[in-house]
Amino acid sequence: MKRSAVDGASPLIVIVGRGGSKPRRASSSSSSSSSSPPSSPNTGSAKPNKKITDRLSGVIDAVNDRKLPPELRGQRNAVRSETDILNVVEQRIWHSMEEGHFENLPGKGKPLDLNTNPHADPAEDTLYRILSRNKCAPEWVELNKEIRNNIAEWRSVLKKAWACKKGGDDSKWLVLSGDLKLQLRDINNRVFRYNLIVPFGRQMFGLKWEKEIGRLNDEEPRPVEE
Repeated sequence: MKRSAVDGASPLIVIVGRGGSKPRRASSSSSSSSSSPPSSPNTGSAKPNKKITDRLSGVIDAVNDRKLPPELRGQRNAVRSETDILNVVEQRIWHSMEEGHFENLPGKGKPLDLNTNPHADPAEDTLYRILSRNKCAPEWVELNKEIRNNIAEWRSVLKKAWACKKGGDDSKWLVLSGDLKLQLRDINNRVFRYNLIVPFGRQMFGLKWEKEIGRLNDEEPRPVEE
């Protein structure tokens, strides 16, 4: 067997045997393909997808950043809360007051026109004006009064039942405490409904049995140490 090469062509392999010599051309592509590892078809498409995702994330961050006050922009890793924004607003108001921007405003010294609220939703503003003309209050206002009255009555009964427990009447305490826990559940259900219909920022907390008992313990007079 003899090997010969031609410039610019694949090498020739000449096989010499009994039947004569038969030249054969070796395929370089087959040998190279067998040695190189197969390429994954998804590798090329994964990189463009990641670039598109990164670009979209950057655009979303930029849009959200523009919604913030200038003092809070560019702080991507900082934790922003409603308190931070309120602090910025208060600082701006304070600086404006020091610079006299609130002096000589139109309508200064005159009573405010409370017939309309320009910052409220027009539908809600119209509804509230109709209720006011008919001497009615919104549902959440009436529900707030009911809840506060129920809490005051419930705490008064709890205080009396707690006095029975401290007096040694455990059987009466068991009966009253069971009824009080059922009433507490009803009050908390009213509070939950109230929080669903009340405007934002006026929500209230429900009652907790352990916290109310702890409050009664704190109200008890402490023994005077001599």
